[in-house]
Amino acid sequence: MTILSRTEQTGRSMVEMLGVLAIIGVLSVGGISGYSKAMAKYKLTRAQDQITMLLMNIRTAFASSPSYAGLTTTAARDFNIAPSEMFGAASGQLVNAFGGGTYVFACNTTEGGVGCSTANSSVTADNGVQYFGITMTGLGREVCTNLATSDWGTDGLMGIYVSGGTARKWDATQLPIPFSEIGNACAPSGEYSSITWVYY
Repeated sequence: MTILSRTEQTGRSMVEMLGVLAIIGVLSVGGISGYSKAMAKYKLTRAQDQITMLLMNIRTAFASSPSYAGLTTTAARDFNIAPSEMFGAASGQLVNAFGGGTYVFACNTTEGGVGCSTANSSVTADNGVQYFGITMTGLGREVCTNLATSDWGTDGLMGIYVSGGTARKWDATQLPIPFSEIGNACAPSGEYSSITWVYY
C-alpha cells in the first residue's frame, strides 16, 4: 500500500516581499526628510539663542563701562561673554550653530561698513565707542532670510546689515525687515551670507 502525502509550503511570495520593502523605503525617506527639517529648525533656534546670549552677556559685562571699547571676539571668548558651545578650535574663534564664524566688536557708528564692521574690531579708544556689533557668517539662503527677518525687537537695535547677494542695510525704523526686501540681500542657494546686528 502506498501512502501519498501532501506537503504544503508556507511563506511569503516575492510580490508580498517587494510590497513590504516598498513600504519600508517610503517610511525611511519620510523619516530622513523629517529629521533633516527638524535639525535645520533646531540649528536655527540655536543660532537665535546664541545671538540673544551674546547680546545679554555683552550688555552685562559692559554695564558699568562708559563705552564698549576693547570688545573683540577674542575678549568675548576669554572673558566667557560668549557661550562655551560657540568656542572654536582656534584661540579667539567663535563658531555659530551652522559652522560659520561669529564675531563681536565695538564700533563708533551705526553704519554697517566703515566704522562698524569686523575690519574695525580693534577700536580701543573710549571716545565715541558707544555701539557694538555681532556678525554671523556662513549662513545659507534660508537661514539668512529667517535670521534677518526675525523680530529682534527695537531695544537698542540700531540696524541689521546683510551681505551675500546685494549688500543691504536696514535701520531700527525699518524693522522688522519684510520678506520682499530680503530676497536680493541674502546669497543665492549654494552660497553663503553674513548678517551683522548693531546695538547701542
